[in-house]
Amino acid sequence: MKFFVDTADTNEIRDLAATGLLDGVTTNPSLIHKSGRKFVEVVEEICGIVDGPVSAEVVALDHETMMKEAAVLRKIADNVCIKVPLTIDGLKTCKALTSEGTMVNVTLCFSANQALLAAKAGASFISPFVGRHDDNGFDGMKLIEDIRLIYDNYAFDTEILVASVRHPIHVLESAKIGADVMTAPPSVIKALFNHVLTDKGIAGFLADWEKTGQSVL
Repeated sequence: MKFFVDTADTNEIRDLAATGLLDGVTTNPSLIHKSGRKFVEVVEEICGIVDGPVSAEVVALDHETMMKEAAVLRKIADNVCIKVPLTIDGLKTCKALTSEGTMVNVTLCFSANQALLAAKAGASFISPFVGRHDDNGFDGMKLIEDIRLIYDNYAFDTEILVASVRHPIHVLESAKIGADVMTAPPSVIKALFNHVLTDKGIAGFLADWEKTGQSVL
C-alpha cells in the first residue's frame, strides 16, 4: 500500500520523505489555508520534494473553469495530480484530463456507486473519506471493502486512495482490505511507529549499555 501524506506543511513532508516511506502528497483548500502561503507556491515546493503524485485541487464548480484551473496547475510540475470533486462537472473534467494523460484524483467520495462512476470516468485515484463516513454513523471501512470488490469485479485501473484517515486502525484495515493508497496527516503516519514494547525495549537496551561504560564514538 502506498503512503501519501495529507498536508501542506513542507517541513513535515521533508521529514517523512527522508524515511523513504512517502509515495505522494495530497492537499486541499483547507490545508493550503492552514499553511498561510500561496497555493501555487506551496504545490511547486512539494513537487520538488517528492517524486510521486501531488494532488492539487481545483476550486471551480463548473467544467469549463475547472479545465482552466487545471491548465494552470498542470504547468507546475509533471507529478501534479489534479483533484476534482465527485460531481457531474467534476467527472466531465476527470474524463477530459485523463484522456490527455493527466493524473486525476476524484475526491469527496462517500458511496460505492460514486466510486463506480469515477472509475468509469477514468479517474487515476478515488478518494473515499472513511473518517467523515464514520462521523456520520456509517462504516467507513465497509465502504472501502465495497469499492475494492467492485473494482476487482471489472478490473478497473483506478486506485483506491483511502482519505480522511484518523488513526492507525484505519491504516491497518485499509491494508488488510487491499486499498492501493492511504493518505493521512503526519501525526497519524508517525503514530504507526509507536508501540509500548518498542519503547520498553529501547529503554532496557540503553540501561544495559550505560552499565558497560563504553562509547561507540
